[in-house]
Amino acid sequence: MRDWNWRRLRERHRLATAAPRPDAVFESRWARVDGVRLHWRATREDPPGTPVLLVHGMAVSHRYLMPLAARLAERYPVRALDMPGFGLSGDPGAPFDVSALGKWIAMWLETIGEGPVAVVGNSFGAQVATALAEEHPALVRSVVLVGPTMDPAYPTKLRQTWHWVRGLPYEDPGQLPVILRDLADAGLRRAWRTFDIALADRIDRRLPRVQAPVLITRGAKETVASQRWIGELDRLLPHAETAVVPGAPHDANYTTPDELAALVIPFLERTAGE
Repeated sequence: MRDWNWRRLRERHRLATAAPRPDAVFESRWARVDGVRLHWRATREDPPGTPVLLVHGMAVSHRYLMPLAARLAERYPVRALDMPGFGLSGDPGAPFDVSALGKWIAMWLETIGEGPVAVVGNSFGAQVATALAEEHPALVRSVVLVGPTMDPAYPTKLRQTWHWVRGLPYEDPGQLPVILRDLADAGLRRAWRTFDIALADRIDRRLPRVQAPVLITRGAKETVASQRWIGELDRLLPHAETAVVPGAPHDANYTTPDELAALVIPFLERTAGE
């Protein structure tokens, strides 16, 4: 178990639950894309540089990305999007597969007039980020995959869930109410169906077609994305970079944002441009 600092726990929770209210750094924005109202948190005053798009995982939302967003906002414009059906975004009806979610993000970027972006995806969000980079390369300058799923060595929901549960003792306990709120927003049906979609998608078959520079990370306490799995993904990309986030669990973006940002920012400085 970690030696938790309660002041930092409270600050992460405050960042995660601020929307739709503005705070000192971020504000909520909305745009209608293909009939659905999409929500994202954006830096109120953008620093110069390539916008960084944060893509959330399965059954969650922008909320658990905000501790990392706050660190990246010191250097880059940041956009933390709620994909359709999640968080504060509208309900599009049936859940979408990974390619369709990538297309939604592409349409959203075109609607708001942004891109190319650097895209950072955690967990299932890494799968969506990879689809965006593969299928809409003109919109993506560089890619960061944080604890990417789904390792085909664990081909069932039960085995994937077991590996996730094993890592819970290393996660920030303040994340639990955030995740429960996200799950209530998405609904059990969408979350369950998205799990099926994630298992069916093969990030290892997409990655060889990604042309943008890629950084793949896993937490040192990671139980979902093993070092073996990260090594397999790394071998698919001759110029990819890999890194281990010190002390981090699967949701490094929430529990260890400083340590993750210390790896992501130098990568973006090398690859995202201005």
